[in-house]
Amino acid sequence: MDISVVVPLFNEEESLPELHAWICRVMQANNFSYEIIFVNDGSTDHSWDVIEELSKKDSNVKAIKFRRNYGKSPALYCGFKKAQGDVVITMDADLQDSPDEIPALYHMIKDEGYDLVSGYKQKRYDPLSKTIPTKLFNATARKISGIHNLHDFNCGLKAYRRDVVKNIEVYGEMHRYIPYLAKNAGFTKIGEKVVHHQARKYGHSKFGINRFFNGYLDLLTLWFLTNFGKKPMHVFGFIGSIIFFIGFLSLCWLFGEKIYNLCNGVYGDLLSEHASFYVALTALVLGSQFFLAGFLGDLISRQNPNRNDYQIEKEI
Repeated sequence: MDISVVVPLFNEEESLPELHAWICRVMQANNFSYEIIFVNDGSTDHSWDVIEELSKKDSNVKAIKFRRNYGKSPALYCGFKKAQGDVVITMDADLQDSPDEIPALYHMIKDEGYDLVSGYKQKRYDPLSKTIPTKLFNATARKISGIHNLHDFNCGLKAYRRDVVKNIEVYGEMHRYIPYLAKNAGFTKIGEKVVHHQARKYGHSKFGINRFFNGYLDLLTLWFLTNFGKKPMHVFGFIGSIIFFIGFLSLCWLFGEKIYNLCNGVYGDLLSEHASFYVALTALVLGSQFFLAGFLGDLISRQNPNRNDYQIEKEI
C-alpha cells in the first residue's frame, strides 16, 4: 500500500464527508493505493455515525473509536499502529489541512529520501491569540530540539516513512514533538514543506491557552527525558552531591571555628544560635533528598510501564 492517511478527530461531523471525498479525489487522480484511518477521540456528536456510513460506501475507510476523549497523541499512536502504507500522512479533520498537498509530501518521502516531512503553514488564518503563542512556542522548540529547519512543529499535516511511526512512542501530548521524537530515534533526515492553510469551515477551534502552557511543559519534559531519562542520577545525584558537599563543608567550618575558640578560652554563643548552622543543615537535607530522587528515578526508569493503554470501543 502506498499511503495511509491518519485523521484524528473530535466533534467534526460536518467536515468528515467533504474531507473523505477530497482525499479520495486526490488518491484516485494520482493512482495511489491507500487507506484512510479515522480515529474518533471520544466525540460527543455524530462523528462516528458519519464514519460508519463512509465505511459502508468505501472499503478504504478504517476507523477506531475511543470510549472517551484521550487527546491527539493517543489518537495518533493508535492510528500509527494500524497504518500499513509505505508513507503515513497525518492531517486534522477540520479541513484546514489540504489533501492536495499529499502527492508532494509522498514524493518527498519516497523519491527524495526524507524520513519525515512537516508542513509549514506560512500564511495562517488563525486569530492572533493563537498565532503569537505559536510563533513563540516554535522558536523555543527549534532551540531546544536542535531541529532548526522547522518553522511549525505543531502543524497537523505531516508525512512519515512507515519505519518512523512504527519506532516512536507518542503519548501524553507529545504529538507536537514528533520530529524531536523521530530525531532521538535516529531518523535525522527531517524536511519541511510550505503548505496551504485554509480558514476553518465548520465548528470551532479546540485551541485554548492551556494548550500553549502545556506545550512548553511537554517540551521541557521531553528535553529532560532525552538527556537524562535513562540516567536521572546523573542530574539529581550531581545536584544533590554539590548541595550536600556545601552543607558538609559549612558544618565542618562552623565546628572547627567553635573548637578553635574553645581552645583559646573563647566560649561565645552556641552553634544553634547562628543562622549559618541551620543553613548548613538545610543544605545537607536538600542534598540528601536530591540524591534520593535520582536514585528513585533510576529505579523507575528501569521499569517499562504500559503508558499507551486506551479503551477502544469499536473498530472498523
